Amino acid sequence: MSGTAGKTAGGVLLVTGATGFVGRALVDEALARGRTVRAAVRQSQPGLPAAVRVFAPGSPQETVDWPAALDGVDAVVHLAARVHVMHESHGDPLGEFRRVNVDATAALAEAAARAGVRRLVFASSVKVLGEATAPGRPFDDRSVPHPLDPYGRSKLEAEEMLLGFAAAGRLEVTVLRPPLVYGPGVKGNLGRLLRWVEAGVPLPLGAVDNRRSLVGLDNLVDALLAVTAHPGARNRRFLVSDGEDLSTPELVRRMARALGRPARLLRVPPGLLEAASRFGGAESVRRLLESLQVDAGGLREAVGWRAPHSVDAGLARLASVGRGRA
Repeated sequence: MSGTAGKTAGGVLLVTGATGFVGRALVDEALARGRTVRAAVRQSQPGLPAAVRVFAPGSPQETVDWPAALDGVDAVVHLAARVHVMHESHGDPLGEFRRVNVDATAALAEAAARAGVRRLVFASSVKVLGEATAPGRPFDDRSVPHPLDPYGRSKLEAEEMLLGFAAAGRLEVTVLRPPLVYGPGVKGNLGRLLRWVEAGVPLPLGAVDNRRSLVGLDNLVDALLAVTAHPGARNRRFLVSDGEDLSTPELVRRMARALGRPARLLRVPPGLLEAASRFGGAESVRRLLESLQVDAGGLREAVGWRAPHSVDAGLARLASVGRGRA
């Protein structure tokens, strides 16, 4: 396929990391909206819709044939990445994050510019700004970056590199910085919390007074598709969220309601929990105690985007799919 052949009104969309947590949902929604979709993956896997043309390297030592994958593509959503690792085992974590998140992204951007791709949408992370906020003082699009780990640093370096392409007029770039993403198939801290709530495990979180921003998978997918073409998103960086910040105990209550379970919350002083987490090195516990809020007003003002689904709707779908009802 070359030139404009096969394009829909929305143009041909290439999704990297198309078999991942966000990628598969994005592919399905783009197809539902009538987009022509291509997928770039690390290795061919069954399960992607037949309508999707899949590009994968021939061996682990090779890369995707970018000229072929990008021929006739209008926009790229770049989701493929080395993600945050809770228990890092690599001898050079920053070097490995840079290899995947910066160098591979640069190779894709160069190929996209050469192919005449109009826009590249880069899925970054709120972690480029930091790990926590004071309650009531959210990060916004003007916040000064302050990444504290190799993952956040690599994402920020990738952002800066891509905006260099934009400044040179070679490629339009849009960066989205999501906070914690939840939805069917979620893993990590939120997945564990959901399982604990469903199992009726008493949780010592009832006295925690924090605020955290979230973004539902369906909302993130909607935002990613919105910025693939909107002129207001050209060469901009945005935060994205559901627009409703929750304390950890309120999140537990909402999960319990979605699951039809009681919320078993114990009021343990947060200071004791924090001390225990520091002593035990439990990073996941500390995150349940801290605040991390984002203000997505910049995306709303530039693109007119508002989350189409509420937190409760997202949690209800998470609970339903997780228990095999949808």
